[in-house]
Amino acid sequence: MTRSYAVRTYGCQMNEHDSERIAGLLEANGMVPAASEADADVIVLNTCCIRENADNRLYGALGNLKALKEERPGLQVAVAGCLAQKDRDLIQQRAGHVDVVFGTHNVHRAAELLAHAREHGPVMEILEETVRDDAAAFPSALPTRRDSDHRSWVTIQIGCDNSCAFCIVPAVRGPEISRPFGELVAEVEALAMDGVTEITLLGQNVNSYGRDLTTRLRTADAGATDVVQAGRVWAGDARRRPRPLFADLLSAVGAVEGIRRVRYTSPHPKDLRPETITAMADTPAVCEHLHLPLQSGSDRVLAAMHRGYTAERYMKRLAEARAGIPDLAVTTDLIVGFPGETDEDFEATLEVVAEAGYDSAYTFVFSPRGGTEAAGMTDGFVEHAVCVERYERLQAVLQRSARMCHAARTGRIEEVLIEGPSKREPDQVTGRTRQHKLVHLSAGDGLREGAYAEVLITGAANHYLLGELVRVTAAPRHRRRIPVASA
Repeated sequence: MTRSYAVRTYGCQMNEHDSERIAGLLEANGMVPAASEADADVIVLNTCCIRENADNRLYGALGNLKALKEERPGLQVAVAGCLAQKDRDLIQQRAGHVDVVFGTHNVHRAAELLAHAREHGPVMEILEETVRDDAAAFPSALPTRRDSDHRSWVTIQIGCDNSCAFCIVPAVRGPEISRPFGELVAEVEALAMDGVTEITLLGQNVNSYGRDLTTRLRTADAGATDVVQAGRVWAGDARRRPRPLFADLLSAVGAVEGIRRVRYTSPHPKDLRPETITAMADTPAVCEHLHLPLQSGSDRVLAAMHRGYTAERYMKRLAEARAGIPDLAVTTDLIVGFPGETDEDFEATLEVVAEAGYDSAYTFVFSPRGGTEAAGMTDGFVEHAVCVERYERLQAVLQRSARMCHAARTGRIEEVLIEGPSKREPDQVTGRTRQHKLVHLSAGDGLREGAYAEVLITGAANHYLLGELVRVTAAPRHRRRIPVASA
């Protein structure tokens, strides 16, 4: 009988993209999606380890699955992703009923490992280092089962070379590795042929894309022309520019026929180059949205975090982006209660956040992660009650900015990409503007998922806009829902 699977995802867009690849591999191996986890023959939990809450959610889920597996001994349970990479031994100790544990560098072996475990018993497969020349190391080089017909993620790099004191990513994702330029453009072309109109370029630090390719090109034992061909990364003059810049990639994928929107996440403020700002402004498909993580407005805390910039330098980059890109929406990440954060440090954060005037923000109370430098700063841990009070004060400043940004859009006509029915209001559909703002409008307009429409903004709240349909400007382009392999 045909076996079925279910994949549950924890964490960021990188994890969601990995889950699509895992699903694609399982379907390529003959499996089909299950109607529910209770009906699945294989359940894969694709994990994140950025915050402690992710650990708790995983082990809670594994506890529930233990009871399900006792009822159905043939059920296979797999744990994948960042937490699997970090805590493989602990997972085995706390959840002996797990059949397969595989890390971030083993996504391409998901189906193979499950088949091996079915025949020979539980297996753990964790590669400590990625293989730079192995295309299988890149999730986008694998088959995929996309959740959306009109949107897709494209992984442009894996790993990270930064050393932020609070972040576990370099330990679980490995060093930064960029995908060849030509392969990325070819993948976007294939997605466009399949009806995708919006792509999001993914990486831990996307705007440093190509930095590692510089080393490959410079150390190649060949002339300039041969170096370009060997690297398959840049069709320009290798003697003038030995590597592709992130700006070049934005321009190239934005020029692919059929692609109407290009987004990317996440960039690092220290690597936001003038060329990237120019490419965003000059490439019509690139959306007017910049996610620029601040983390803290205190120079002392930023130095302890190893962020590589000061608040003044950050604000200078932000001002350059806003000056160069008309109608730019800016979002950010913020951490409250980093070890050693004083009242003065937090006040500095409030001042910078108020000046920045963000459209929205992801705000977190510091969570120590084993294996990071910050986890060892125990003498500087901020009391939970203090963190909660600071968090609430920060939210008040952010919500005030969000209300102002959203209210300023009332009365405007925005291009909206329809995402589908509202989860809360059955008589409404939702969509996103080019600035990535959520818009609710009447479902009676007959709008279909993947359509583009001009919408009059009639109201605003902290986290969404309200609108009325003016006209549909483009029907959905998608033709089918099948796994798509990259070039």
